[in-house]
Amino acid sequence: MADGVKLGNVLYPTADVPAAVAFYGDTLGCTVKFQDGGRFAALDAGGATLALAGPEEDVTGGRPAASFKVKDLDGTVQRLLAAGAELHRPAEEGPHETRAVLLDPWGNPVVVYSSR
Repeated sequence: MADGVKLGNVLYPTADVPAAVAFYGDTLGCTVKFQDGGRFAALDAGGATLALAGPEEDVTGGRPAASFKVKDLDGTVQRLLAAGAELHRPAEEGPHETRAVLLDPWGNPVVVYSSR
């Protein structure tokens, strides 16, 4: 795997995090790993993490996205831009990590983030 890149989560924006947690947790059977009120939740989906982002944390404009944890956020953003990605949101401090959002050459949102 290149430079320690790993799929961190699959991000689903939602208008109602608690209702989405109930749907994916209670109904579907995913286990809640972490919840920050109505802002964000992470659920264990059998080895992958389903991230539920409320309106405050919706960095993708309402579209689902793969989120990749990287060691070198700035370097990764530059490599993706050089390969044809478009910057959607520049790197910014979130409540839990530093992240940037790009659109891949086909218009799909891609979130890249690193720990602080």
